[in-house]
Formats: sequence, C-alpha cells, structure tokens
Amino acid sequence: MDAALTLASRGQGLTAPNPSVGCVIVGGGHVVGRGWTRPGGRPHAEAIALAEAGEAARGATAYVTLEPCAHESARGPTCADLLIAAGVARVVVALRDPDPRTDGKGIARLAAAGIEVATGIREAEARRTIAGFLTRRLKGRPFVTLKLATSLDGCIALANGESRWITGPEARAHAHLERARNEAILIGRGTLDRDSPRLDVRLPGLEDRAPRRVLLSARTADGWHMISQPSAIATLVGVDHLLIEGGAQTAATFLHNNLVDRLLLYRAPVVLGGKPGIADLGLSELSSAHGRWHLTDTRMLGSDRLEVYERASNQDSE
Repeated sequence: MDAALTLASRGQGLTAPNPSVGCVIVGGGHVVGRGWTRPGGRPHAEAIALAEAGEAARGATAYVTLEPCAHESARGPTCADLLIAAGVARVVVALRDPDPRTDGKGIARLAAAGIEVATGIREAEARRTIAGFLTRRLKGRPFVTLKLATSLDGCIALANGESRWITGPEARAHAHLERARNEAILIGRGTLDRDSPRLDVRLPGLEDRAPRRVLLSARTADGWHMISQPSAIATLVGVDHLLIEGGAQTAATFLHNNLVDRLLLYRAPVVLGGKPGIADLGLSELSSAHGRWHLTDTRMLGSDRLEVYERASNQDSE
C-alpha cells in the first residue's frame, strides 16, 4: 500500500474533479502492474495497472488507495468490473469512496464476485493523498495550503521590505514541488504590486505543472483570475488544491475565515526583526489560539527546517 500511495501522489494537482488514486498489483510475489490516475481524471489507476499486468493479474492481489468505482461513466468501464474481469483474487482498499455513486458499492460488487476484500489499510495516509477531492465534496471548496517562508522570529522580510531570499535553495526547490501539486496558487494585491511574482514551477521536468494564478483583490489585473473575497475560492472550477503564498494580510484573512487546512512553514536560521509573516488575526484571548493545529511532518532542507501542520479535527466546522 505504501507504493500505491506514492503513485497516487504523482497525480495530485492534475486530476480534478477526480481524485488521484494509486494501484499496485502483486502476483507470484512480484509487482506485475502499477498505475495512477492520469491528468483530467482518466484513465483510472486500476485500468492502467491491469493493462500493464495483463494475464498476470489473474489470482493476484490489487492494492488500491481508494475504493474501485462502481458507477457507470461514458468515459470508461467501472474499475470494480475491470478487476472482476481480470480475475484478481484479492483487493486491498485504503479508503472507502465518499462519492454516493460508489460509496460501498464497489466493495460490495467485488465481494459478490467472490473476491476477498480488505479495507481501511493506511486510511489516514490515503485521506491525505485525496484531501482536495474530499474537501471539495464535504465543504464545497478546494483544500487550502498556506505556505510561509520565515525567519526564526516569524518575519517574511526586513523592515525595508527586502525578502529575497530568506530560505536556501533546497527549501525553495521543495516549495516549487508543492506548487506542482496544486491546481491554483493565490496571492494578494500587495504581493503582486511589490514583487510581481512569476509563481511558476522551476524544477526540471515539472515546468508544465505551473498552477493557475489567482489574485485576491477588488481591482483587476491582466493575466490573473480574480476573486474579491476568500469565500470565492469555492467558485474556482477545476481546482481541488489551492496554495496561498502571501502576503501577511492575505494569510491572516484566510486564517481568520477558517479557510486554511494545512500549513507549510519553512524556517531559516536567521533573525530579522522585520515584517511579520501573518497580520493581526483578531484573536481576543490567547487560549483561543491553542488546539487548532497538529504537526504531521518535519524535516531539514539544507539549513532550513520545514514544519507541516494540519488543522485539528475539532476545527473542521465552518
């Protein structure tokens, strides 16, 4: 299942409105087929893995990060039917599909065909791989990641506004990888006027993964998709993952409106005493700041530290 989850991550930011799914087929003690959802949502991971496996899929075990679909589509046959026709003996599913057209039906169809089915394997990790799909279905908006590159004292620039570069090349490369995993990237008017950022992906082989550029502003700007208020992210068609890159007021606005699901904090080993990364959130009590976030990952990127936080489940109501 670890391999299937890794494959699923390859399609993140490319498959909306479908989820990015990974599938690995094991037969005779060897991997005989691999697949992940392709751009635009088709073909599905199972179809690709089964095509690669061919006859070796008969009697094999399929590991899938999301319940195989069971609803008919003009774009192709159901994955549950494909697995049955291929003669797999066992299907291991990480997460049940919340789509009411499939929810439980794919698993039931496999079981009715005599296929052994195991569920809930690495479910938490599978939820992360399709967080955008789940957030869009449950909340009607994209999954929002707020990225901040700060000094140790939480600053994003010197007092005079100089901000390039706080973090080193390794952290900046990781940030570009994060851009490639989102369908859209958002900044505020202040960041546009001050920095005129390109917001592209400057990693070899991923240059075509640059996300759509969105501007939070009441004034229009050429080449940008405009929204006038944070809640308008719900209207972004084909966007299940949204990355916010600045600045301080934009970050505060989305946090204040409870619209951030994940925090990416890149901390450089410098002290600036300059401009803070987040403006006033309007909190009246220190106690109300606690219990909102939990740490899910931390690592060193050169001399910088990355910390990843997800919103606590008790903060999910909006």
